[in-house]
Amino acid sequence: MSIKKGAVVERFICVVHVKDTTALSLRDAIYSILVEYALSPTKIRGQGYDGASNMKGDSNGLKTLIMNETKSAYYIHCFAHQLQLTLVAVSKKKVDCGWLFELLSTMLNVVGGSCKRQEMLNESQTQLVPKAFEDGEIVSGKGLNQQLGLGRPGDTRWGSHYKLLLNVIVLHPAICEVLDMIFENPPNSDDRAKADRVGDALMSFDFIFMVHLMKTIFGVANQLNIALQKKDQDIVNAVSLVKLTKERLQQMREDGWESLLTSVISFCDKRGISVPNMDEEYAHLGRKKRGNQQHVTNLYHFRVQVFLAIIDLQLQELNHQFDEVSMELLLCMTCLNPANSFSSFDKSKLLRLAEFYPNEFSSFDLLCLEDELDNFIHDMQRDERFEGLKDIGELSKKLVESTKHETYRLIYLLIKMVLILPVATATVERAFSAMTIVKSKLRNSMGDQLLNDCLVTYIEKDVFLQISDDDILNRFQNMRTRREQL
Repeated sequence: MSIKKGAVVERFICVVHVKDTTALSLRDAIYSILVEYALSPTKIRGQGYDGASNMKGDSNGLKTLIMNETKSAYYIHCFAHQLQLTLVAVSKKKVDCGWLFELLSTMLNVVGGSCKRQEMLNESQTQLVPKAFEDGEIVSGKGLNQQLGLGRPGDTRWGSHYKLLLNVIVLHPAICEVLDMIFENPPNSDDRAKADRVGDALMSFDFIFMVHLMKTIFGVANQLNIALQKKDQDIVNAVSLVKLTKERLQQMREDGWESLLTSVISFCDKRGISVPNMDEEYAHLGRKKRGNQQHVTNLYHFRVQVFLAIIDLQLQELNHQFDEVSMELLLCMTCLNPANSFSSFDKSKLLRLAEFYPNEFSSFDLLCLEDELDNFIHDMQRDERFEGLKDIGELSKKLVESTKHETYRLIYLLIKMVLILPVATATVERAFSAMTIVKSKLRNSMGDQLLNDCLVTYIEKDVFLQISDDDILNRFQNMRTRREQL
């Protein structure tokens, strides 16, 4: 925590080379770093990993090994990673939408398989823009109507699937035109067959419905996805966002069918795609009828077997992946939320929360905290400076700003315990992304120490920008005797 501002400050310490990724080796590596920087392992108060078995395993995982020695080092599975697992894994497991991602993968191979075909896509976009202006589908403006591409999504790149679905909807006419060109002048017979198959699928009602449905579902979770990648995200706000995502999906399940169907039919009418009669029997796309297949209407298939079934799976998986939000620890933390004039405040749960940290709160401190909480809630609800606060992070900053963190010392300590629990590993992922910039093809032979030093200076720019060039020169000059003064 920043003493002067009351905000959480994350710092990159170093990157360590390990011979293997067993939990025991990783624990020893972490402890060696802490000892090197004179940090005590007994002071660990939070762990955050992406969910690999060797990290979060209940018997021999890294988090268990650390918690066996430091009981208050509570583990929170990266919320962003859980969200990604929920959206992508469930979508691919469901038969009625799994084919969509397989088809999109084939489409990317065909349309984006070479620079020449990507240029064809760009030219097609350019030719379609004037017509879109005439039809009133788009408007002119600064920054609008930029050329779009079809980036390949990745299961570890948050939001990439959502972006692909958006681009496919916008570029649908251009993609179909490029597929027609490839079909008419294919480089080989295999590409011709793929272009034919993908082109037919893209002009089907099933595809248009699935693209719009998955775009809407991914869009509901996109705000949570973006929020979880912020540096200053606190755990109470993250839990609240997860709850909001579940509520929005439930609302979509109850009231979203008509609006989705209307937008799909409108899109099909503009693109000349046949819309099936919802009262007629559904014909399975690209599959022969089997004896065990149900004879259902189009309305039943698209609404019950696809729309409701996929949303139910998403809700079920969200409840499963985010089961940690029901843990007593996290529920107690929500009682510190200052939103709505501290409406979630619960004295008994906050006392219970303090009991999770016996090294910070002795029996004497717990008795003092009980009285401090009574004074705190009355003070906060009548002080205008604390009105309109949205999360615990803002509360912490306001306490420091008003110097009330000294008056409510134990409560401020409790707030710090909550804020330092890691919600997401976004900053860690960014550190690995920075590694690809620092250790480029031109500098791929640098040793571990040089790599570590370069990463520290690259990632912690804000710290090193405060150091003057003269200080650096003097430090370098004084390291050893040199022939000339720098």
